[in-house]
Amino acid sequence: MSDYAARLERSRLFALDLIERRWRWIIVATWLVMAAWFIFASWRQIRGFGLGDTDDNMRMSQVRALLAGQDWFDLRQYKMNPPFGANIHWSRLVDLPLAGIILALRPFIGGRDAEQVAVAVAPLLPLLPAMFAIALTVRRMIARPAWPLAIVALFFAGATIGMFLPLRIDHHGWQLALLAIGVSGMTDPRRARGGVTTGLAGALSLTIGLEMIIYIALSGVASVLSWVDDRDERRRLAAFAVSIGGGCALGFAGFASYANRLAVCDALSPVWLSDALLASALLLGLAMLRIERWPLRLILALVAGAIVAAFHALMWPHCLQRLEGVSPEVSQLWLSHVREARPVWSNGWKVSSLILALPIAGIFGYAILGWTLRHDRPRLRALLSIAAPAVAATALLAWQTRTGPAAQMLGVTGGTVWIWIVARKMFASTSSIVRVLGTTAVALVGFGALVPTLISFVPGTPLTKTEQAINRANNLCPTMWAMKPVAQQPAGTVFTFVDLAPRLITITPHTSIAGPYHRNGDAIADVMHAFRGTADQAHAIMTAHHADYLLTCPMMSQTTIFMSEAPKGFYGQLSRGEVPAWLQPIPLPKDNPLRMWKIVG
Repeated sequence: MSDYAARLERSRLFALDLIERRWRWIIVATWLVMAAWFIFASWRQIRGFGLGDTDDNMRMSQVRALLAGQDWFDLRQYKMNPPFGANIHWSRLVDLPLAGIILALRPFIGGRDAEQVAVAVAPLLPLLPAMFAIALTVRRMIARPAWPLAIVALFFAGATIGMFLPLRIDHHGWQLALLAIGVSGMTDPRRARGGVTTGLAGALSLTIGLEMIIYIALSGVASVLSWVDDRDERRRLAAFAVSIGGGCALGFAGFASYANRLAVCDALSPVWLSDALLASALLLGLAMLRIERWPLRLILALVAGAIVAAFHALMWPHCLQRLEGVSPEVSQLWLSHVREARPVWSNGWKVSSLILALPIAGIFGYAILGWTLRHDRPRLRALLSIAAPAVAATALLAWQTRTGPAAQMLGVTGGTVWIWIVARKMFASTSSIVRVLGTTAVALVGFGALVPTLISFVPGTPLTKTEQAINRANNLCPTMWAMKPVAQQPAGTVFTFVDLAPRLITITPHTSIAGPYHRNGDAIADVMHAFRGTADQAHAIMTAHHADYLLTCPMMSQTTIFMSEAPKGFYGQLSRGEVPAWLQPIPLPKDNPLRMWKIVG
């Protein structure tokens, strides 16, 4: 071996040793670098308090209400649909980091700057445990030094990383982090610890919301089937049962709002708490049985599952349909138009390809890993346990695009298989073409970067003037600059679009009527009917809600629905300059994209 080759080998061994011995500190350092970069890249939006999503704006309004003294268990947003308030189905758990940062910094830098720090830092916090959990999963399932590849793949998972960026203060980042932690628990060779990890992560996730309930249910099924296959897995099953049942009980006691103490289907309520407690008791009972024959264990597991399903169907039949519980009218007027609630392919082939690339690569990666682990039964069980949620998340994209972040994150481990196993075999090839081009292509597949790379070479279709106008309106109307003259008007109730109202109540002193929150179907229907109906109908609805102002944003996305489905409706009249006498225009700067009227009739 030449001196150069020897030095290269020593360097490689040193790097591998460093990655192994200092992996925790390397992850922390990587997270700090990523956090600094994300804050730098978003600095302009942070300074402009650019909470771009309706839920992020509503989350800030909820935190402000809490800090202003609103009851811990009262999650109604009283700046929406006054005086009754909007029924928000969330929990206070995700409010805590934001509120904590604001309370800690407000005495030193003031409330405004404290909020800016909070919206910049809080979304980055769950990224660190998510990175640790993914690294643990890869170390246990693929190879101990392979975890840096997973972190790189995570960086390319655009839909996933987008949930951890500054200003994304809603609960999605925390849900993804808890999902990653739960998955890592299923790979833990220490059975009791793994069961506790998965159970507590699932309980915390359910306390926040039900977005991950399918994956949590699959983790429970995986724990049971592992016990069916190997009776020694009873410790994992028992730990999971106690942890998720007890965790849900504590989560309900500490965080369930007054509204969520009713038999509602869209949050941790008596519905899901009773299901969780019954399932936990049955799973614990199964774990305590000493049954040697696996067919009998399978029969008992199926009986337990049937008992839980029958209990849910008989006790809570109203929760056997869509959990939102919206009326057909509200679904047709509003929910059917929500992009993230539509199949992934409704976003066009480019966006669909970018979302699907890593999940699909991950599924095939899991298959490759399964073949390599076919003689290692314990790790094969763990693989099937973590592959099932990945397959489910990818399949659910055919139903709703909103499962994209989870699908991409769950595909990271499978993507890493391509790089660690397949690409290494390519690199060992005697053919230089295979060694260079094959290794590069496989690595790009594993990182989830192949499709973005190929798409970058596809000429984009120029936006039409209408599309450009829509993008401009969507970008400008919610800005602090555009809303400043609106905020300067005497405080009152502003009748505006469902998608604009959360931003309005967050950065102005005004109240509004309805936001995109399904429990408030009557208010949503009123707003939709007002803009779609006649001017007289709109006037009657606005009067019933005691609205003081009308605010519109011409060409905002929601207006295209009004114009396509009700071109002769009230909004269509306004767009043509047909303003009724009961609206008095409020002068705004000429370049302001908003239009505002005082309701005087």
